[in-house]
Amino acid sequence: MEHEILESIKTTGDIKKLNNDRLEKLCSELRDEIINKVSETGGHLASNLGAVELTVALHYVFDSPNEPIIWDVGHQCYSHKILTGRDITGIRTEGGLSGFPKSAESEHDLFVAGHASTSISAALGIAEAKKIAGSDDSVIAVVGDGAFSGGMIFEAMNNAGRSKTNLIVVLNDNEMSISPNVGAMAKYLANIRSKESYFRFKDNLEHALLKIPAIGKGIFTALRSVKTFFKDMFYSSNTFEHLGFTYLGPADGHDIEMLIRTLNRAKSIKRPVLVHINTVKGKGYEPAEKNPSKFHGVAPFYKETGELKKSSGNSFSSEFGKNICKLAEKDGKICAITAAMTDGTGLREFSEKYPERFFDVGIAEEHAMTFAAGLAAGGMKPVFAVYSTFLQRAYDQILHDASIEPKHVVIGIDRAGIVGGDGETHQGTFDVPLLTTIPGITVYSPSDYSELGRNLEKAFSSEGVQAVRYPRDSEKEIPEKFKKEYGDFDYFKGEKNCLIVTYGRLFVEAAFAAEETGSSVLKIGKIFPIEQELIEIAKKYEKVLFFEESVENGSIAEHFGKMLIESGFDGKYKTFCVSGFVPHMKVENAMKIHGLDRESMINAVKEALK
Repeated sequence: MEHEILESIKTTGDIKKLNNDRLEKLCSELRDEIINKVSETGGHLASNLGAVELTVALHYVFDSPNEPIIWDVGHQCYSHKILTGRDITGIRTEGGLSGFPKSAESEHDLFVAGHASTSISAALGIAEAKKIAGSDDSVIAVVGDGAFSGGMIFEAMNNAGRSKTNLIVVLNDNEMSISPNVGAMAKYLANIRSKESYFRFKDNLEHALLKIPAIGKGIFTALRSVKTFFKDMFYSSNTFEHLGFTYLGPADGHDIEMLIRTLNRAKSIKRPVLVHINTVKGKGYEPAEKNPSKFHGVAPFYKETGELKKSSGNSFSSEFGKNICKLAEKDGKICAITAAMTDGTGLREFSEKYPERFFDVGIAEEHAMTFAAGLAAGGMKPVFAVYSTFLQRAYDQILHDASIEPKHVVIGIDRAGIVGGDGETHQGTFDVPLLTTIPGITVYSPSDYSELGRNLEKAFSSEGVQAVRYPRDSEKEIPEKFKKEYGDFDYFKGEKNCLIVTYGRLFVEAAFAAEETGSSVLKIGKIFPIEQELIEIAKKYEKVLFFEESVENGSIAEHFGKMLIESGFDGKYKTFCVSGFVPHMKVENAMKIHGLDRESMINAVKEALK
């Protein structure tokens, strides 16, 4: 059989029956399975290939789900899904598995994880709950080194180190660069420190010394001080132990035998432990090892070569990056900030052209927003480029640090609206309600690339917090009569007494719907604050239909409708918005389900005109 060992795994208990050679073969089969399936659907590849041995070792040592594994971000959990009985065929597509942990899928997924730096907080809560219930089961949090740039991790570590729980934090470090000599020494020490004979000797020596009357405690304290000195010398920092964790590692994250020894030791300690392992992103697949950034989240590709099956071409993200570079060329005060998303937000070119004005702050959106406000207070013109879903974390900073005493900060909100395969944790359907609660903010939502450029120009030439939100995909062709250089709003009059109001990429669908039904279209470019002039246009119609890629509560549609009624509108007003959390599926399918596609718009207009 092609995957003989993998196919023999019916429960996680079967993994514990395998010897070292067969465990290594299992890892090889897992890599092959992940590459095969992700090449067809797309998904997170490099991070999953780097975590294969770790996942196998975790399930060999621990008893999931009784000893739950909490994944940070979760984009490294594909092996975990396979080993817990799930078929990843069609992952991230409608009807297939989520690309992240999801408790609705399996009892082995206790906690959803689409954002970084959350696992230790969640795992500590679970561990404390177990302790209260009288259980001494271990709880494991698997954290990538990137997540340690998020402040929430250190809040959790500070709390966890004082706890009396069986919490094990596995730091999966795939970015550390160590010189050959230090690397060889670290590997040697990790190998020694992970041997059971070493741990037994250490424990027995401590026990014996402490039993010696009068002088035993002093000798033990002296030896511990010598140990600490050498650990500080070899490892440079003892931050984890200062926070109250027992530190084990660094261990080779691709040596299955070493991983099992180290994890077994961590399990035996019965107090908070941090296990530090080194791994290689994309391990076992040459294209991903050479370019882990490209294969972090990848579209379908040819597994033989690693080439994408479909060229990505231009997108709103890349056009955003080009526009920021053009503006920065003319204005030396423009700075760009990203939270570990240089490529994803289109800022690679800016980072290379203007390195002194480019700041990657790590996975720290809260800090990024206040840092931007600080740059603005210092006379700069910062733009913070961030995915809509991650901007949610910085709400307090926008409100408190950038708006109360207004700072001129531009926020480039990428992946606004429905995003598709990443599902509930990444849909950009909450930023509009979030932003429109903040006094003094201005929000733009362009429908094409040229409008994006003009919106950014206005944002940089205005005052206060300016947000420009745009979708993940590329611009689409629209009917000829709707093509123009759009202003803050544009009104296209039809012959029927029905008005479609919308913004962003939905304008394309609205234009086609209006052309077929004879209705009018009001396209809003500056979506907030809503100008009274828009209300005066809309109140002339008997039927007004508002289409929006946002949850309804707090949406522009809701604000617009309130203003319309207050102005004396006596016609019928109906909103078509997103309801609830949108699961992973193609964008066009999600649009149809929520009545936001072209056909749904046409049917809605026809129904309104009856």
